[in-house]
Amino acid sequence: MRVLLIGSGGREHALAVGLAADPSVDHLVAAPGNPGIAGVAELRAVTATDPAAVAALAVEVAADLVIVGPEAPLVAGVADAVRAKGIACFGPSAAAARLEGSKEFAKDVMAAAGVPTAGYYACSSPDEVQRALDEFGPPYVVKNDGLAAGKGVVVTSSPEEALAHARECGRVVVEQYLSGPEVSLFVVTDGTAAMPLMPAQDFKRVRDADEGPNTGGMGAYAPLPWAPADLVERVMTETVEPTLAEMRGRGTPFAGLLYVGLALTPAGPKVIEFNARFGDPETQVVLALLATPLGGLLHAAATGTLGSHPPLEWHPGAAVTVVVAAHRYPGTPRTGDVITGAERPGVIHAGTARNAEGALVSAGGRVLAATATGADLAAARAAAYALVDGISLAGSHHRTDIALRAVEGTITA
Repeated sequence: MRVLLIGSGGREHALAVGLAADPSVDHLVAAPGNPGIAGVAELRAVTATDPAAVAALAVEVAADLVIVGPEAPLVAGVADAVRAKGIACFGPSAAAARLEGSKEFAKDVMAAAGVPTAGYYACSSPDEVQRALDEFGPPYVVKNDGLAAGKGVVVTSSPEEALAHARECGRVVVEQYLSGPEVSLFVVTDGTAAMPLMPAQDFKRVRDADEGPNTGGMGAYAPLPWAPADLVERVMTETVEPTLAEMRGRGTPFAGLLYVGLALTPAGPKVIEFNARFGDPETQVVLALLATPLGGLLHAAATGTLGSHPPLEWHPGAAVTVVVAAHRYPGTPRTGDVITGAERPGVIHAGTARNAEGALVSAGGRVLAATATGADLAAARAAAYALVDGISLAGSHHRTDIALRAVEGTITA
């Protein structure tokens, strides 16, 4: 099977590693890719958000399967253009990708499907935002209605900060705060059949002890020894199946990867957000533990045959990933700093490039994700931080407490 993978971040590098390990994948092309992905795939140039260009490349490389990694190409309709060429594509249509492309649309779908989620108001003026903030009270949750590369959400006790974020965004969704630990659940679906992957937990705040501003994610781990035994079954029944049914009923079936972001509240799991693709950095740990060949799984979802796919198999043990971020991230990151120690197994490239001299340099905010497995969470955590210790990047920073509470047994649902 010839596979074309679209994207250039850490999620795509983790996917590329998984695809390269699948015996059914005999040729892997990534576009535009990054220096880490270049170790396992042929790189080709493409503008990932240009549907016609991606479709033309899929034809040129004779792809049997196209996998669209990032959200922006999905919202732009890349999957639709690929399928119009008669090529199987893993990723939702532009209409279905609105589950991530518009927070208001996602909330409307959840309401219609009876999905447990936070109360909300869609607001387009400061007066509307203020009324919503007054009703819900602190902590205030304000979300950019559109795509914001994982940084469109502010959770704050300051009404001034909440209002400032709303003004900056324009149209926003103001939500009731959901208390409880957060969990990410990935679900592979062909629009009807759905297969959940292993739940993971990521860390959004930039600093230890969940302090500082939100980021796209500073680390993750799986499995979750503290999570309720019936968590996945309950989320599939209460959230995933009703959502997929609602999308089918609207004539826009969702086929691809449904990312369900959850808060395990005292009243049970409630949806914080939907995404239309694999999440980063949770992808790194979930795929590190997946024993089922990845290419065959995604091809089944892309061709409507997921219902006959064998049950998923998992490696024993645990996985932890720690993100190494550039100086000033999540503000405007400094780029162009030379990186050493990153070209080793387990180091996933997210924001890297080659300079004119061929040296590996930083090229984004979240630069690398050191990912390791172990017999248990403690072993995986120690191995991940050993990888971090071997990386040199001037001005970089990382959290030191990824998976720590789970290892210590101090987190509960």
